[in-house]
Amino acid sequence: MLETDAVDHAELWSRGGFPRSLLAPDDDASADWRANFITTYLERDIPILGPRVPAETLRRFWTMLAHLQGTPMNAAEIGRGLGVDPKTVAAYLDLMVDLLLVRRLPSLQANVGKRLVKMPKTYVRDSGLVHTLLRLDTLDDLLGHPIVGASWEGHVVENLLRLAPSRTEASYYRTSTGNEIDLVLDLPGDVRWAVEVKRSSAPTVSKGFRSALKEIRPDAAFVVYPGQDRYPKGEGVEAIGLVELATKLEGLRGSG
Repeated sequence: MLETDAVDHAELWSRGGFPRSLLAPDDDASADWRANFITTYLERDIPILGPRVPAETLRRFWTMLAHLQGTPMNAAEIGRGLGVDPKTVAAYLDLMVDLLLVRRLPSLQANVGKRLVKMPKTYVRDSGLVHTLLRLDTLDDLLGHPIVGASWEGHVVENLLRLAPSRTEASYYRTSTGNEIDLVLDLPGDVRWAVEVKRSSAPTVSKGFRSALKEIRPDAAFVVYPGQDRYPKGEGVEAIGLVELATKLEGLRGSG
């Protein structure tokens, strides 16, 4: 992300990070490249690697994950939709994670005296592929679709984790009562950051996020939003743009 200063970051989010998609001459060419990438991967590349899974089944699974971007994965529910058992769903997910197409974000298991959600959250890693799987070919298509918030969250999570220092442990935190942190970064040196993701240009801090902060007590807390200004939101929480927080993480990596 930080290597693409000449590219509009909304376009980077919409088209994703594959160079031939991002740098295509127009939205149609970008969407066509991504659609062809998905088809080629399913019909040629994955079979070459060995797994004998029908391409159409994997496409449906991949599309389901795009619809469920950033939510705890219920293997039984997805299995019912695909007509397979939960163990088979888990095997499909392992395959997509191994191929670096999907990110599995574990739940933070903290001793906080609360009942915690334990299922991992899943993200299709490239935002452009999310949009193509959902047939959203332009930024306007995306902005008018219910997935917009989850898509932005996935874009933020992926870019931050790509720049985090080595040995960083990433997770999310959610209690059964709704206290939630989108991304918890346990950085080298026993430093913990809590990150909430908001797509609003004037982000608010939810009560559930503030309650979660009191439960896990991070060293720093941020609300990442699409703007560029950095300013306090009270009680130790800062609003910050994605590029600035990514740069901050990259600086930690360089000094490690």
